[in-house]
Amino acid sequence: MDGLIAGHDIGTDLALQIVAAARREAERQGHLVSIVVADRAGNPVASARMDGSVLGAYAIAVDKAYSSALWNCRTGEMAEVSLPGNGDWGFDKTIGGRMIVFAGGVSVRKDGVQIGALGISGALSEEDEAVCVGVN
Repeated sequence: MDGLIAGHDIGTDLALQIVAAARREAERQGHLVSIVVADRAGNPVASARMDGSVLGAYAIAVDKAYSSALWNCRTGEMAEVSLPGNGDWGFDKTIGGRMIVFAGGVSVRKDGVQIGALGISGALSEEDEAVCVGVN
């Protein structure tokens, strides 16, 4: 049928595998974090909060995955442009205040195509991103 856009979203089995891999990587790096894998629309598909991780980190991990999914990039890439005086100043206030512009959210890709996103929170944002990168 003409007029359709082809797309692929991450499935539950793969999302759970990524959650498990992120947990192992966080443990290897010595961090207690929350982990969220989302589809391309930013809807959580699988998640976990590691025992002992801070309670507030889960909501941030959800929004990191959401932001990365919607914009198909690393959340930390948006920090500079959203600062006062820069091109997208206030960008972090968009999408109902859920936009995250610091590190810890990355796109999940298969064969170069975005299929979802991974959000990690609970350590410093650079450490969260290092867990994300360590999974890929």
